[in-house]
Formats: sequence, structure tokens, C-alpha cells
Amino acid sequence: MEDQVLAATMEQPLIIANFQRERFYRQEAHRYQRLSQISNQVYVLSAPETGFSSSSEFYEKVAFEPKDALAQEWHLVVIAYNYATCLVCREYAASIAKREMSSEGSPSLDMDTARRFEGIWTAERGVSLKAADLLLDKILIYRPELTEKIKRARQRFGIGDNFTEKIVDDNSEYACDIDTNPFVQRLVTYLQASQYKLHKAYRSIASQARKERLVNSISTAIRRSLNPQEVLEVAVQELGQNLAASRCLIYRTQRGDANAIIEHEFISSGVLSLLGQTRELQENPIFQEVVRTGEGVCVSDTLEDSRVANSPEVADFVKSFSIRSWLMEPVWFQGRMLGIIELQYCDDKPHEWQAGEIDLVTAIATSVGAALIQAEAYANLEDFNQQLEALERTRSNLIAITGHELRTPLSTIQVCLESLATEPDMPLELREIMLNTALSDSERMRKLIQDFLTLSNLESGRIEWHPETLTLEECVDLAVSRINARTNLESLPKVSATISDHLPLIRADGDWLVEVLAKLIDNACKFTPSEGEITIKATCNGNQMVEVTVADTGRGIEPNRLEIVFDRFYQEEGALRRTTGGTGLGLAICRQIVIGWGGKIWAESSGKDKGSKFHFTVPTVEGSQEERLSLVMGSG
Repeated sequence: MEDQVLAATMEQPLIIANFQRERFYRQEAHRYQRLSQISNQVYVLSAPETGFSSSSEFYEKVAFEPKDALAQEWHLVVIAYNYATCLVCREYAASIAKREMSSEGSPSLDMDTARRFEGIWTAERGVSLKAADLLLDKILIYRPELTEKIKRARQRFGIGDNFTEKIVDDNSEYACDIDTNPFVQRLVTYLQASQYKLHKAYRSIASQARKERLVNSISTAIRRSLNPQEVLEVAVQELGQNLAASRCLIYRTQRGDANAIIEHEFISSGVLSLLGQTRELQENPIFQEVVRTGEGVCVSDTLEDSRVANSPEVADFVKSFSIRSWLMEPVWFQGRMLGIIELQYCDDKPHEWQAGEIDLVTAIATSVGAALIQAEAYANLEDFNQQLEALERTRSNLIAITGHELRTPLSTIQVCLESLATEPDMPLELREIMLNTALSDSERMRKLIQDFLTLSNLESGRIEWHPETLTLEECVDLAVSRINARTNLESLPKVSATISDHLPLIRADGDWLVEVLAKLIDNACKFTPSEGEITIKATCNGNQMVEVTVADTGRGIEPNRLEIVFDRFYQEEGALRRTTGGTGLGLAICRQIVIGWGGKIWAESSGKDKGSKFHFTVPTVEGSQEERLSLVMGSG
């Protein structure tokens, strides 16, 4: 609704916003600063957490007690002569109780999707005026000095008992009809997104249940029988059916075997059987790779795989039995190879392997390995009694770990703001990305705490500065090296530095200068695609300062946000769509560091998708050209 007001031409409307906590206000502070340029009747309420306090700098800030009932409510009221709307909602009591019962080690709970609210959103003027009346009364409790200003607002818009409504001609330049449809559409979008996530969750649950039944059925067979033949037959049939394979094979073999006999087989209708046949393994490059790596080998398309093409024996075998996609998974137990599980697909098109399929085969191979060792232990009980005990522990742990991993996606969906979970039907690459995203959120919270402590120390003056004479090139090289060391180089845009040899020496704290450069480069990397470019340049500005510029070809910054990007917790994408990570404190830290050595920092951008430039200045050492030459020569 704030954006609708900004886009309209209302004559100084009354705007009252109540945020539960300061952190939520900080995400929208820039918007209310813009609103203050339109109206002098803007009131923002919030429970303070850091620096929020009652003030009248741009608009009226009202800091209320955290125990106030307002701390459980969200309000937004906009009243003009010809327009009124309000949003009033309150957190469910059950949601509040859940938050209060949660441990202190859950700092992200306030943003948790488990929180639930009830309320109204309406454009009915009477309701809006009543909401404004109640909120203004609340403001007077904390800000009695605003009595006259609030009295004028009441009289102007007919709030409460002081009703002197002004009639505005429909043709007035201030008359407008704000389109509320975008707000409604946003709500519909959120509902649709939630429904889609639930649908995905239900599909995930169904898939997980199916795979869990498969693991349990094989585990049950292991528990019920000490006959390895029975166990292997159950495993091959269940695995082949559940993964819809054309052919599933299990056979006993060891590292040095030249061949093996196919002992257990599942085949679908119309597929040639391999049961009882002898397989040549010594010259099979796929089998040799399994032995060498100790891991399974997946062939997505035998027609394009070089291992198949370079082996005439394997190529003939594949052609004779119409194998298009092929998985060979080893059965291991304590470093000893016991056998092989094969999945073969004989379709016209290559089989699209799902992430969970390969993991499931690996789990089954582990269970089969346990079953084979169990059978051997039964044949010689006295000699292998200790191994049997270890087998039981291994099997129990396997079931527990498997069950946990299968339930993890659902649990993550329930506790995360965004779906960070692995879904079994996703490709392996996407699964890894989402898992890494979930892990990165934990790392982001750690970085947030560290950056916040750093910023607090800088702002409070508790930092001890150690200025020294430096060459800018050395600091730039260290900063770039730091970025390369902790970032995937393949995803980084090109980073280049152009530092003139004729620049004078600079005087600053070397560690903090490297920190500024690293944070600016890191910020540029986040908002620049991998095919983009980041450049670092430096020039003398004629004021005994070196001006350093970190430029990128990324998404850019809107001109009206060039100043507020250095504010705490500011993020270009907004609170609901953070895809780039970061803590929102990096640029604020840079500003404090640069100010600490007496420099300036600012941003430039031509607009969205036009790149951005960050400039900062560093003091130079007077008459340092000769000193620079000697320093460079000495370091060389």
C-alpha cells in the first residue's frame, strides 16, 4: 500500500504504520523516508532492538515497550480526503506460545513460516478512521509532545470527535483512485505459491513413503532369513519393480574376479533374460572403474558414452541386450567387495536418473552387503560372532539414518522461510544446490552475528586503528585472493585490477583496508552474473586522497537508493526475495571503516541492470613517490 501512495497524487495523507520489531521496520525504512517527502503526517511504531527510538527527524518514530500488545500486531493505515484504507492483523496466540517456548538458539523464529496471523484489510473509510483513532491515542501515550500535531490530523481528516470533514471536488488535482488490485494479486500469488509448495510436499511424502517401504521390506527379509539367496531375490525383485527398470541384476563378485555368474534377476515384459549367464568383468571398463573408485557408475546414454564405445566387448553386449541406460553399484562391507547390483533400461530414449534413485540403490547395496555378511557369519558363528554384532548395529544405524534423510525435506519445509529441502524427484545438481543453500543459511546467521559485532565495535569506537604506510596494489591483491579462496571460481565473474605505478603511497590500517576491498568485491560478485566483469581502479583526486573504484556490470541500483544502500540491513531485493545471500551489513561496515581513517564512500549507478560503482577515498602519504619506489623495491 505504501507504493500505491507513492504513485498517487494525494495531498499529504495520514500514514500510520506499526511494526512488531525494529528488524522489520529496517527492511522498509527507505520507503518511509520517501513517504515523508509527500506528507508530514507519517507515524511509524516499533519495539526497539538496536537503534530505534522516538524521534522526529524525517517522520514521527514511536518506540513502544516490547511488552506492549502492539508487539503482537501489524498495522498500516492510510487516510486522505478521498481515500482510506487499513490493514490490521494480530498474531495467533498459539503462534506466540510456540515462539516463547522455543529455545534461544533459534534466532530466525520471528521470520518462521509457522507464525500465523489473523486480521482484515479494507478500504471502508469508517473502519480506517476508527483504526487511526485508536493508533493515534496509543501514539500520544508514548509521544505526548505530539498532541497538537495529532489534533490537527484529527481535525483535518475527521478522526474521532473532532469531525470537520473537508469536501473535495472530484475534479481536484488531488483526487485519485488508488488501484488496490496489485495488493490483491500479491496475496493471491502468495496463496498459490503456498499451495504449490504443499503439493510438492505431498508428492515428496508419497515418494519418500514408497522408498521407505522398499528399504523396510528388504530389511525385513534380512531379519527373517539367514539364507543369502532369499535376501538377494527379494532385493532384486523389489528394486526392479520400484524403479521401473527393464532389467535388475544382483550377482556375487570380488575385486579380482575375471567373470561372474548372474544369480538373481528381475526383467520387465519383452526383455531378454541374462539369468545364469557368465559376465566378463576383466575387460569391462565400467566394472574396473567401480573397483578403482569404490563407487557406483551411472551411464546415462550408452550410445554416447566413451567407455562403451572404446570397448568392443561391452559395445557388443550393450547392443545385443538393447541397453540404453546403465547403473552398476558395488556391494561393499568394510572395504570388501561382495557383489554388484545393476539397473538396465532398454527404452528408446535414455533414462532420466533422479537424485533419489541413485541414493536408494546405494542404500539397498549397503543392506545387501549386510545380508551377505550376515549369512557368512551364520555359517561360522563362533568365528564371526563379533561381526554379527557389528552388522546389527550397522543395519540399525542405516535404517535410522535413511529414515532421517528421507524425512528431512518435509521437516525443512515446515521450519524454513523458503523451501530448502531435497526432493527425491529433482536432478542431482538441483538437489546439491538446495542442500548447499540450506547449509549456507546457517553460515549466513554466523556471518550476521560476526558482522553485527564488528559494526557495533566500529560505531562505538572500540576499534584500535593501526595506520601504516602501504601500497594499494598489495591490499587489492590480498582482497582478491580472499574472495577467490572462499568462493567457487567457476561462478565468479571476471575480476581485474588496474592500479597505476605512479600512485602515491597510502596511509591506513592495512587489515581494515583489505576488509573494505573484500566486502565491496564480494558485494559486486553477488549482483553480477558469472559472464559479467568487475574492475578495480584507483586515481588521485587532488585532495591528498586516492580514490578507489570497484565497478561491476551487474543489476545496478536505482538512483533513489544510492544513499540508503549503506544503511544497516538494507538489501536491494527486499525482505521476501533474498537470492544473493549476505547479511545486509557489509556496506554499513565499509562506511564505518572508511570514515574511521577520514575518507568518504559513495555509490553510483545509472539504474536497474546498468551496473554500479562504489567509490571510497584513502589518505595518501605526502611526498611518498620516492618512499613508494624504495618500498616496492624492498618487497621485491
